[in-house]
Amino acid sequence: QVQLVESGGGLVQPGGSLRLSCTASGFTLDWYIIGWFRQAPGKEREGVSCISRNGGSTYYTDSVKGRFSISRDNAKNTVHLQMNTLKPEDTAAYYCAADHSVELHTTAPEYDYWGQGTQVTVSS
Repeated sequence: QVQLVESGGGLVQPGGSLRLSCTASGFTLDWYIIGWFRQAPGKEREGVSCISRNGGSTYYTDSVKGRFSISRDNAKNTVHLQMNTLKPEDTAAYYCAADHSVELHTTAPEYDYWGQGTQVTVSS
């Protein structure tokens, strides 16, 4: 059974940090780019970051540059999103997704597999 499972979300104060993880089962992530997306209530889904198959290339949306860092451990079939200096506007449900594309992109409909999401709430 092909599955992506996110973990690591929670409630954190502004300025705090969280590390999200995305673990795959039923398939190997080696041949997939991995994207992190988020969706806040009443807003459209937003591509936050993505990473190439070998981890050599990454992309970040402008609002998270310098604060978020994406990495992958193909041996553990896992991708991480380290989120630092969190702001209230980062509050959203975060989803990871896998696409067998070679090129990096955050075009959500083109991703093949999606996780169920993990909630991140930044509030004092």
